[in-house]
Parts: sequence; C-alpha cells; structure tokens
Amino acid sequence: MSLATLGRWRALDGERRRAVAEAFAALIVASAMVKLLPFRHIARTATRPVRAPTAADPAATIALVAWAVRTAARRARFRAVCIEQGLAAQAMLRRRGVAATLHYGVAQDGGVLTAHVWVRVGSVDVVGCEEAPKFRLLASFDPAD
Repeated sequence: MSLATLGRWRALDGERRRAVAEAFAALIVASAMVKLLPFRHIARTATRPVRAPTAADPAATIALVAWAVRTAARRARFRAVCIEQGLAAQAMLRRRGVAATLHYGVAQDGGVLTAHVWVRVGSVDVVGCEEAPKFRLLASFDPAD
C-alpha cells in the first residue's frame, strides 16, 4: 500500500472504512461465485429476499454502497468487473434492507457478443449503469419480497 493510499484510508470516517472493507469481502465472494458456480445459482442468489428495511436514508445508503464497491473494485488484485460489482452491490444493499435489481444484458461489438451487468434501485443507478444503454436487456433479477 502506498503512502498516498494509506493517507486516504486514514482520512475516511469509520462508516466509509467499514463499507470499503465489506465491499472487498463481497467482491471476493462474488468473484468466487462467478468462477465456481453455474449461472442459475448466481441468479438464485440475486433473487434472495431483502432484510427488513433498516436504512434510515435509502438514498445515502445507495450512494455509500455504490462508492464503496467502485472504490474496492478499482483496488482489487482479482477480477472485479461488472458482474462481480453488481453482485457485491446488490448483496450489500440487500443486507441494508434496500431492494436492488440486477440487470443482465448483451451487445454485439464487431461480431463479438459481450455481456454486461448493472444494478439499479428503482430508477436510481448504483453500479454499471453508465454502459447499460449499449446493451439489450436479457434478464432482470429482483430480490424476492
């Protein structure tokens, strides 16, 4: 860890530190799931029920989770692209009682089929949404109520 990174870490408040640590853990779990499990099991995970609402301020919770996942993914030394980020963000929001929908889409780029995952809470973007308009939606995974 560089001195600059260490300085930024120390400057964070406790809530942000915990969120980044949780995001790293969620990204590790998501990365292992993507490598080891068939997609149907991942899809089942994406539809698990949400805990009872606990977020006093859902908008602030969504913003914190989105920031933490992006921050952890940038620094991860393992695969942490859109699907891992989407699964991590959805899981973190689920634990906080916020129902987030994971979207899965595809696009053809120069004859090559590419896939993308993004997460939204209603119409609020969480992760991966910048690229979403380029992809044709194949499936949405809403958490069970």
